[in-house]
Amino acid sequence: MGIRLLRWHQDSRRTRTAAARQARSRARGADRHGQERWVPLRAGEGRSRGQGKRRPARVRCRDRGGAVIDSPVTITEGSLAPSSVTEVLSLVSAAHAADGFAPLSEDALLHVRHPSADGTRDFQLRLAGGTLGGYSQLALAEAEGEAGGDSPGEEWSGELVIHPGHRNQGLGTALAGALTGGDDGRDIRIWAHGDLPAAAALAKSAGFARIRSLYQMRMSLAGAALPEPVFPAGVTVRTFRPGQDEEAWLGVNGRAFAHHPEQGSWTRQDIDLREAEPWFDPDGFFLAERDGELAGFHWTKVHANGGEGGTPIGEVYVVGVDPGRQGGGLGRALTLVGLTHLRRLGLDAVLLYVDESNTAAVRMYAGLGFTRWSTDVMYQHPG
Repeated sequence: MGIRLLRWHQDSRRTRTAAARQARSRARGADRHGQERWVPLRAGEGRSRGQGKRRPARVRCRDRGGAVIDSPVTITEGSLAPSSVTEVLSLVSAAHAADGFAPLSEDALLHVRHPSADGTRDFQLRLAGGTLGGYSQLALAEAEGEAGGDSPGEEWSGELVIHPGHRNQGLGTALAGALTGGDDGRDIRIWAHGDLPAAAALAKSAGFARIRSLYQMRMSLAGAALPEPVFPAGVTVRTFRPGQDEEAWLGVNGRAFAHHPEQGSWTRQDIDLREAEPWFDPDGFFLAERDGELAGFHWTKVHANGGEGGTPIGEVYVVGVDPGRQGGGLGRALTLVGLTHLRRLGLDAVLLYVDESNTAAVRMYAGLGFTRWSTDVMYQHPG
């Protein structure tokens, strides 16, 4: 079982379909800096024919004083050029600083920084003069409650962000309209990080309904009385060996999260990308073995400036137990091993993500001393 219904959003991945994962595997690193196409602002509007064409449109916005104006904006869908990657990352940083929450998940940011022809759709909203005012990203995902396959077993899943300097002007509504203006019949799910009132208002006005929530829980490590982990008989713990343990880990991860493919569908490429990230530390990646086989794991992460005041904070990145090794408190013991490691690093706090519907996990974490810190919300628009 997977201890945590996690990674649906911030520092998360979305549930890619098999076709999308195969395309991603084939094309990682391929040249995606191709041409763009113009996207209509409302369903039913005309669309420029062919690749490489963009057309400005006018959208009714409000200026900073609240007056209604007609403002020319251009929304394009297409691959991110290197210069656009830099602009998107700058926009994300500005939104993070203004809101206190990262507007894009880990998986979305990996796509921005490491583009691939995996079917992910990038939308850019530009103001008159070419300034990037908003960005959104959609990827095909397995529909909630579906086993996968072609539509209607697929939905679009993604995120949307408007630059804080250009909010309250109708740009979010315009960009949301571009996302929902397609005609392929698939539902669209959007994560809103932090459950901010402005995001809820935008979702409602654009026809999105709230369908689920994800808690971020935190615990202070300073002076925390962590109990000693108690492992089932015959279980030993060691740390991850890059280049040797990936396939065994993927097997257990896939089985542990078989019913939660946002985590269980990870491929070797997914773990390789994270091993290349500056935060990756194999000394914080714990593997439990029994009879020479991997039984469970706890992968921790350290955010260099994710805590209060920009201080470092640890994360229970993912905990999983092979279904054949359930029972005996292995998941709890692995969680404690990781928490002890993070405290040993001198960190003052630790965070984790858990679906609000996973009441058993919420209770377990609360019993260890975690409390709810924030909430992220998924909104859905019917196809």
